[in-house]
Amino acid sequence: MSVVIDYFYTHISPWAYLGHNAFIELAQKHDVTVRARPVDLSGVFASSGGLPLGKRHPARQAYRFVEMQRWRDKRNVPLTMKPAFFPTPPALPDCCAIALAEAGKDALAFSASVFKAIWADDKNIAEEPVLAECLADLGHEPAAILKAAQSDEIKGIYTANQEQAVHQGLIGSPTYVLNGEPFWGQDRLEILEDALISKRGPYHPL
Repeated sequence: MSVVIDYFYTHISPWAYLGHNAFIELAQKHDVTVRARPVDLSGVFASSGGLPLGKRHPARQAYRFVEMQRWRDKRNVPLTMKPAFFPTPPALPDCCAIALAEAGKDALAFSASVFKAIWADDKNIAEEPVLAECLADLGHEPAAILKAAQSDEIKGIYTANQEQAVHQGLIGSPTYVLNGEPFWGQDRLEILEDALISKRGPYHPL
């Protein structure tokens, strides 16, 4: 039976973007099943004491740009440091990914396209035409997926993902959960891989 990792992320997160392709490669390398769980960070921050970017101390905001440049170069991916449409509401693209996953389609490929749209191509991922283009390029029927994304069923799953993230004590995006153990941040992928290789049991808070 394949190992399963729950992948909590939102498309508005540069860190999720920076680690997305590396995570997919890691999952494929180790025959891991990934469950995409796009999540609304507002409730996660409220629960964990985190602050949205605009409310953080200027020193933290400045250091964020230093880290973004480091990881852009490390991951060798294009990255717009100050996207034209940031912040923008991520709920619709997040829910499109959920709708694709629920339909048994490749949500992760869609997420890669959406990440590129905002973080490399300066597009507004809150706009339906932008998402429709991402969907069409991957061979999906945009109207059907966009309609599903706005349904009560998919919105309910989005809410449930947030509730699950809060229940598990998660604090940000991306978080990869293996056997109940959270690995927060794309800079933890190497440690996540170590856990997969060693097959050790999960670590828990003391």
